[in-house]
Amino acid sequence: MALSSNDIKVGTELEIDGAPWRVLEFLHVKPGKGAAFVRTKIRNFITGNTIEKTFRAGVSIDEAEVFKETKQFTYKDGSQFVFMDLITYEEIRLNDADVGDKTKWLKEGMDCNLLLWKGKVIGLELPVTVQLKVEQVDPGLKGDTAQGGGTKPATLETGTIVNVPLFINTGDTIIVDTRTGQYTSRA
Repeated sequence: MALSSNDIKVGTELEIDGAPWRVLEFLHVKPGKGAAFVRTKIRNFITGNTIEKTFRAGVSIDEAEVFKETKQFTYKDGSQFVFMDLITYEEIRLNDADVGDKTKWLKEGMDCNLLLWKGKVIGLELPVTVQLKVEQVDPGLKGDTAQGGGTKPATLETGTIVNVPLFINTGDTIIVDTRTGQYTSRA
C-alpha cells in the first residue's frame, strides 16, 4: 500500500529499498522558499540501524506490511527460544541474535508479540511490564524504609540484576518496566 509523505507519523512502518523501517521521529517543514518536505528519523527492523531521511511533500512511499501476532514463550531449547501460537499450537523458533537483550525479561508462559514482515519474523515486542520473582538480594537493615531512597541490587528469576528499594526481600515478586529495565513496584 502506498502512503503520501504527508501521512508519516511516529510509528508508521515504511518499506524503503526492500527493507522495513519504523518512523521514530518526524517533522513537517514548510520553508518560506522552496517545496515543503518531511524530515524523519527511521529505524530498520532487521538491522536495528537508525538513519535520518528526508521526503519531499506529497511523494508516494510504500507502507511496510508488518503484522503483530501474539505468541507465548514456552521454553528455551539450547540457543533457540520456542514461541507457540495458542490457537494452532504451531511453534516458531528464534535464535539468541533474534531475541537479543530481551532475554533478560523473558519468562516461560509469557505472551509476546512477534513482528512479521513477508512471512519472516523481524522483531519481538515484550509486554511493557513483567512480574519477576526476586531470587537473591541482600537483606535490608532494620530501619530501612521506602522513604530513604536507597537501593540495592537484586537478582531476578531470569538471572538479570535490577536495583530495588531496600525493603524488597528474597522471594518477593516485583514489577519491572521492560523498556527501561527499572523496578516500578512490588506485585
